[in-house]
Amino acid sequence: MEPLVGSIEAGGTKFVCAVGRGPDDLRDEIRFSTGGPQETLARAAEFFVQQQRRHGELAALGIGCFGPIDLDPGSSGYGRISATPKTAWIGTDVVGALRRALELPIVFDTDVNAAALGEWCWGAARGLDTFVYLTFGTGIGGGGMARGRLLHGMVHPEMGHMRVPHDLERDPFPGRCPFHGDCWEGLAAGPALEDRWRTPAENLPSDHPAWELEASYIACGLHNLVCVLSPQRLILGGGVMEQSQLFPLVRAKLRRLLADYVRAPSVAGNLERYVVPPALGKRAGILGGIALARRLLAGPDSPFPRS
Repeated sequence: MEPLVGSIEAGGTKFVCAVGRGPDDLRDEIRFSTGGPQETLARAAEFFVQQQRRHGELAALGIGCFGPIDLDPGSSGYGRISATPKTAWIGTDVVGALRRALELPIVFDTDVNAAALGEWCWGAARGLDTFVYLTFGTGIGGGGMARGRLLHGMVHPEMGHMRVPHDLERDPFPGRCPFHGDCWEGLAAGPALEDRWRTPAENLPSDHPAWELEASYIACGLHNLVCVLSPQRLILGGGVMEQSQLFPLVRAKLRRLLADYVRAPSVAGNLERYVVPPALGKRAGILGGIALARRLLAGPDSPFPRS
């Protein structure tokens, strides 16, 4: 039997903590709002202390965290949050605080890479080795795999901050990213929708012009990712994508943007199977933390069990 592990989905709005082995064995879970760093991490640590009393020792802890974060094990800042808009969390040593409290092996990655790994193990990316997972919510985050390895580089990917075409006559909204103004996130994340249309996105009717514009921006970013990374599938999650009318709009606009240039069968023939929602739904992140911990225990070069 696989060892029991812990998982944290550390979001800018909420923390989710769980223990288990996978989607069919998730023992306990807790959700709470993200407050200050000290109180939030202490509450997470206490949850795992209680769970170990109830279920036995945990073998490892996987953390998928909002960012930007330092993922370089050789860096003095490893395990810390860097230039986040949540200013109280800048410089927070997430890994160090939890390691001191729990004395467990810890693996640390972005929240979107964790969700991507969860989808690869048990969801919409099963059987693939190159794909992208994106979330459209309070921000736009992207993670994924290339040839079976989670994407990392100089830092972790910041797909939400790529530039997309911005026609100021069509859309005079200046963007709301505090760093880049009208980057992809600044134009198409949930807060941009709310600021542009002066109401929360969920209040906009399905035939509102907001959704044509939103689909255009999403498709532009996806076009860039298709051309740069050549993923075998695009998985789109987050609260914004819960609008059922968006997926058909995005697929149609992406098809026009690609202009029959990328002729892979999955793109040319059936975008309904190429641009998809996460099969794990809102559980992708927390299951991704379980997957991170299990992969740590299996070793980086070991075939990862997807049961």
